[in-house]
Amino acid sequence: MPFLSVTKTGLAVGAAVGSWHALWALLVMLGIGQSFLDYILKLHFIDLPLRVARFDWATAGALVGVTALLGFIAGALFALAWNGLNSRSSAGMAR
Repeated sequence: MPFLSVTKTGLAVGAAVGSWHALWALLVMLGIGQSFLDYILKLHFIDLPLRVARFDWATAGALVGVTALLGFIAGALFALAWNGLNSRSSAGMAR
């Protein structure tokens, strides 16, 4: 099995997670976040009295930055685990 680059995997997952949250911030900025949230919750049979707050650039930046960082960490840990498991299984098969 091929080894994963810890940095590249972290960056890929971080970019994906950060982009997903940037899209959410964009929906809030455009004023359609509440409708989107209501629709998604309804699809899951969830009826909660939630209210989307007003858009704020600092909050949006923190949301994207924190989730991208956590995504990077999760991706890097996944790559480390993948590489560790594959190095052990490859060594066992070589015997």
